[in-house]
Amino acid sequence: MTDDDVQDPAPARGRLLPADLSYAIALFVAAAVAIAMAIAQQGGVLLAQDVDTALFFLIYGLFTISIGYPHPHFGYYSFDRVSQVASILVLGPVDAAWINGLASLIYPWHRLWKGASPSEVLVASINNSGMMALMILLAGLLYTSLGGPVPLQALTGGNIALLLVLVLGMQVLNDVGMLGLLRASGGSPRKFFNLFSVGLELGSAATAVLVAIVFNVMDAAVFALLLGVLTLGMLSMRQFAFMRYRLELLVEERTRDLHEKSLELERQATQDTLTGLYNRRYADEFLERQVGLGAPPGQFVIALADIDLFKQINDGHSHATGDEVLRRVADIMRKRCRNTDVIARYGGEEFLLCFPDTRLEAATCLCEELRIAVEREDWAPLGLRSKVTLSFGIAASGPDATPGSLLAEADDRLYSAKRHGRNRVVA
Repeated sequence: MTDDDVQDPAPARGRLLPADLSYAIALFVAAAVAIAMAIAQQGGVLLAQDVDTALFFLIYGLFTISIGYPHPHFGYYSFDRVSQVASILVLGPVDAAWINGLASLIYPWHRLWKGASPSEVLVASINNSGMMALMILLAGLLYTSLGGPVPLQALTGGNIALLLVLVLGMQVLNDVGMLGLLRASGGSPRKFFNLFSVGLELGSAATAVLVAIVFNVMDAAVFALLLGVLTLGMLSMRQFAFMRYRLELLVEERTRDLHEKSLELERQATQDTLTGLYNRRYADEFLERQVGLGAPPGQFVIALADIDLFKQINDGHSHATGDEVLRRVADIMRKRCRNTDVIARYGGEEFLLCFPDTRLEAATCLCEELRIAVEREDWAPLGLRSKVTLSFGIAASGPDATPGSLLAEADDRLYSAKRHGRNRVVA
């Protein structure tokens, strides 16, 4: 897997490099130093007769990278593991590392012609090159240090175990490198692992073993035939991967749509469509829960608020004007109450306000603020000749309180406010 789809803005002059570019540069430098040290210890780069083989694996590496598909959530998967593992088993880990590292360095630059920015292509190029080179070098050196044969010409029980070490080592190093880049770029690893893609990587490695053995022991015609068959297989697998990718996107889209519809249905079931406040059903359920929780006496308060002479507004103007009054009153309440308070349209022009963890004095003060705010609102733009006012009835929970008793107490005090002239708070 590579990060061929990573996007990164160019660093501003005089500022620190972005984390993902710094990470990619560090990875690339580490790979270059490690390969240089390995070459010095090995005593040279390729024998003269292996130049054609190196060129073949460079071209084949570019080809296998090009046969890829996007990961459903991150990066780009390709069949480059075929070229990487095969080149280790033909040339050895040191030459395989720099050849495939060069292929990974070259490949992303074609994206410039597709409109990608030079900065994001640079990050992809040096990150892929450094990661692939280090992965191949480290896993390949582990394989050869344990006695893995190069060139590989036959499968034995011991060889199979060592090949598993090589393949799994490469997979682990690849995933560690990609997770490092993901962390550097601020991405989430939540959906990083994908069993289908990991299986494809491991299958590609198994195919590479066959490619290496045929390359090492068979003639060119048989090897060319094998490459042709494998190419058709890889193209078919890529098509299947594309189909699977599109299906996953479709499933995610449908799941997201269903979730949004579910939230909308839930909203409709609990929200008053005119004011955007909670509706009576939600308010009753909330009240039942709060009383059922057994809040300490005097620390849960409710208020019933009613718009005074609301029928005159509807009759003297219009129901549309009345609706706008309801919306404005709801907005005033919503802006001045806490997030923990529950405000509901409880009837036509009646509102229920619930104040958890609140004493009667504080709730009374807040209701008085709401009453004044509604009275002082500029109602003239609606064509109203008089101000809109509210009356409040407040009740606090007691030791034996029930939802019904609280509502009855608040309702009695609301009617008391109405009888004594309206536009007042009675607690």
